[in-house]
Amino acid sequence: MEVPKEIMAYCPKCNKHTMHIITVWSRKSQRGLSKATRQHKRMIRGYVGSVEPKLKVKKLGKHQKAMLRCKVCKFSVDRVFGGRTRKKLEIKHAQ
Repeated sequence: MEVPKEIMAYCPKCNKHTMHIITVWSRKSQRGLSKATRQHKRMIRGYVGSVEPKLKVKKLGKHQKAMLRCKVCKFSVDRVFGGRTRKKLEIKHAQ
């Protein structure tokens, strides 16, 4: 799914429609010191293999989230494009 690099969108901080720069939101790797990671390491200690939960059924598509940054006040908000979709979010570059 292609989206333009800049769009006109509502900024809650400016309280009006302004130009926004779109960046694709991506989840970083899990934090090493988070509670779930520490709990998992404690659980697999002493086992030869790993203790993993059962695999869940994969969803057909995922929400494509993007960050919108206001050009006037630099305030960022996130937005989901297209609901649940199979296509990845791509930013259309100007030719």
